[in-house]
Amino acid sequence: MSRIPFEQLPVEVRQAMVDKAGVVRQATTVRGGMNSGIASVLVTDNGSVFVKGITADHPQAGAQQREAAVAPCLPPSCPRLYWHLEVEGWSLLGYEVVDGRHADYAPGSPDLLLVAAALTELQGISAPADVEIKQAEDRWQEYAQPGTVQHFAGETLLHTDFAPDNVLIAEGRARLIDWAWPTRGAAWIDSGALALRLMEAGHPVEAAVAFARRFPSWRNAAPEALAAFGAATAALWQEIAEQDGVAWKQAMAQQAATLGRALGGLQ
Repeated sequence: MSRIPFEQLPVEVRQAMVDKAGVVRQATTVRGGMNSGIASVLVTDNGSVFVKGITADHPQAGAQQREAAVAPCLPPSCPRLYWHLEVEGWSLLGYEVVDGRHADYAPGSPDLLLVAAALTELQGISAPADVEIKQAEDRWQEYAQPGTVQHFAGETLLHTDFAPDNVLIAEGRARLIDWAWPTRGAAWIDSGALALRLMEAGHPVEAAVAFARRFPSWRNAAPEALAAFGAATAALWQEIAEQDGVAWKQAMAQQAATLGRALGGLQ
């Protein structure tokens, strides 16, 4: 999606943000991300705020509304959501500004311990009962092998997408961002999602699975549950690669298949 500078937004939209954040003295468009029509750091009379937004008719508008709804339930490591606006055909979120960098998942990176600490914190959070989010069984239903989807059930709040772009390193800790797909399910699922991203960053599958075992949820999961995750993840990424043959998606599909075999879900 092309990115729109703050100054080019409709007057009514800009005024609504001013009413929330204060008079804007500087607006800097942020690179990165794929779905936001606006992504800007606004320096205002009341401080700085990161604003991300899309038009209300965008296919991802529902995902942004879920992100806003789940924000009050997130652990302290996640950037604070200050406000959510629906105005003049735009959906806008105003977040705490985090001055950080994306996580480095390479083998030996000191960021890995910080990411592990953030995930440990998250695994202690229950999914909110009053927010409509996906059940893990529903999210993986199409990809799980017959008779295995029940293993995904649980009450933990899951992020499910541990791409390094969704983790910022700032002030000595890892901060999880982009909560477009919050999910209610078994806590160990996020450990597996992280393991796959570690493989993408160059970790052998044995090392990635060993990293997942840092988390009690993964250690306590039944082997058949982990096998079900491996098979479903491989099927999901195979579909993604078939629909879009770009190199990184093809590589992810291969890594997911390797993980599936390591977990016993694939022959």
